[in-house]
Amino acid sequence: MAKVMGQTDIGPPDFRKFLPPIVKENYGKWQYHEIVKPGVLKHVGESGDELYSVRVGSPRLVSIDWIRAICEIADRYCDGYLRFTSRHNVEFLVSNKDNLEPLLAELKEKGYPVGGTGNSMSNIVHTQGWIHCHTPATDASGIVKAVMDDLYEHFTGMDLPAKLRVALACCLNMCGAVHCSDIAILGVHRTPPRIDHENLAKTCEIPNVIAACPTAAIRPDPKNKSVKVNEERCMYCGNCYTMCPSMEILDPVNDGVAILVGGKVSNARTAPSFSRLAIPFLPNNPPRWPEVVEAVRNIVEVWIKDARKGERVGEWIERIGWENFFKKTGIPFTDKHIDDFIFSVPTFRTTTQFRW
Repeated sequence: MAKVMGQTDIGPPDFRKFLPPIVKENYGKWQYHEIVKPGVLKHVGESGDELYSVRVGSPRLVSIDWIRAICEIADRYCDGYLRFTSRHNVEFLVSNKDNLEPLLAELKEKGYPVGGTGNSMSNIVHTQGWIHCHTPATDASGIVKAVMDDLYEHFTGMDLPAKLRVALACCLNMCGAVHCSDIAILGVHRTPPRIDHENLAKTCEIPNVIAACPTAAIRPDPKNKSVKVNEERCMYCGNCYTMCPSMEILDPVNDGVAILVGGKVSNARTAPSFSRLAIPFLPNNPPRWPEVVEAVRNIVEVWIKDARKGERVGEWIERIGWENFFKKTGIPFTDKHIDDFIFSVPTFRTTTQFRW
């Protein structure tokens, strides 16, 4: 008799096993889709089948109780089917139109925000922040909560000139999408790592610490059996602290937040582009970060007032010019906006299309 082997780790399961039946039947055969109302998408197949996606804003860090709650809602109205989007939304997949309004009514009753479709602000992508990460210069979920509370009407409505994508990364290693979002909130360190010479050789592999630095700012220090940091080359990224806990980068006094603008992934109208610096530094003022919230709202309101229909933030800035962007928003232009970093040449080419 043949011996049956147990299943080993063979990677993620095939996504097709988890698709709703209506999606399987119409896969690759969808005729069109339309936005019925903010947060509600209607998908129509060539067969005439209709599927409604109800988009709900989700926290980035959720509890098991919260997951069970949305799964129970999906069981009642969606035959148990829902999905998470890449921007931290939940979409309930409704194949029976009669269930659409009862689902929306229950979501409203329980305080789940419905929106994020069309010309609206989608949910903010963000990283781990102070909760889990070891190198953050700021919190993630705290700032995102404060900003989304302030701009909530732009999530539930579709009154913006174009899509608005906001992202947050708690340090410039950018686990989030801050390099390619309309408005980016970035945690920044402003001081070099503090070296614990006494423990470094005991706890770290010096060659790995040196190799971890992207700007070659770290050199061996044979005298102390440790390393040295060239502060002029240091970009305060914290990679060395990732490799070695004796290279502490966190600084409660000097760590803070920068704001970048103008990035996008979309290839519509103009090429995809990277974000550029708008505000070099804002302080960490938990729990509500009023300076950050005010700065983001200011940029959004000026863009709403001045942009043409369908014009993303970066496209609006390119049309009016960066000088006018700073004038209209009232953001001071400083020496920090001038890229004089030793490796600055590649950053002048801010399109994602590879071109020399």
